Amino acid sequence: MSQRITVVEVGPRDGLQNEAALVPTADKVAFVDLLTAAGFPMIEVSAFVNPKRVPQMADAAEVFAGIARRPTIRYSALVPNLAGLDRAAAAGVADIAVFAASTETFSRKNINQSIDDSLRTYTEVCARALSGGMRVRGYLSTAFGCPYEGPVSPTTVSRLTERLLELGVYEVAVSDTIGVAHPGQVREVVGHLLERVPVQRLALHFHDTRGMAAANVLAALPLGVTTFDASTGGLGGCPFAPGAAGNLATEDLIYMLDGLGLDTGVSLAAVNEASRFIGGRIDHRLPSRYAQAVAASGPLS
Repeated sequence: MSQRITVVEVGPRDGLQNEAALVPTADKVAFVDLLTAAGFPMIEVSAFVNPKRVPQMADAAEVFAGIARRPTIRYSALVPNLAGLDRAAAAGVADIAVFAASTETFSRKNINQSIDDSLRTYTEVCARALSGGMRVRGYLSTAFGCPYEGPVSPTTVSRLTERLLELGVYEVAVSDTIGVAHPGQVREVVGHLLERVPVQRLALHFHDTRGMAAANVLAALPLGVTTFDASTGGLGGCPFAPGAAGNLATEDLIYMLDGLGLDTGVSLAAVNEASRFIGGRIDHRLPSRYAQAVAASGPLS
């Protein structure tokens, strides 16, 4: 637990993708620039997906064109296929992510492909991306439970994580898409993964549907996991996962890690500024407990 903790900020993509009210491109650009100022090592900016299925991501190229990039920060985009990869490359994206599912039903609901078909698609995507000098990250959705099929076997999670790594992704974000995971399950799933996958190749992506996201991080830290996804304000949810609430809130995570004396290199005050900004561009209260506390009484001195 003495290692530096890497926080991957996914708010501009995973956080905003499920928002009903469209956020203007200029506001998305400003949001990313505020996150850049906070010092994240990686920010997931947008997704080059079908705009009819995810309208909030229709302006991905425009957002990438507008942000002020820093050379010390990596700016990534989700891509589902070769067409999305080509659009990302044309926008100057150097980091992409591909996303597989742990269950057949969710895979078909999310990307209209079976798991095997999606991995065949990603074989081509990864090969082209890597040959073009891009870095590729992998996501494994519904790794702790599926809204359609229920519990998922840790053996299935390990097998699919290995298959993604074989495609050339540098790490796999094992994802609790609907927020059903609890600390005991985290120890079980991650423990099973560590029998087959180096911990340096794993990240964890928690949603906070049942209020367990921060507790799940605490369960994963002693196992050696040092990379966690989070979304500023606790924004999030998946259009194709009924009942999925927001992601682990970045402010809540940084506040907890700061309190544990763990270094992230991310400024909590700057994250709170980004949170306040995007909170004024959506039509509901931010889920983040830290954001709510600061709004009510101000930051602790």
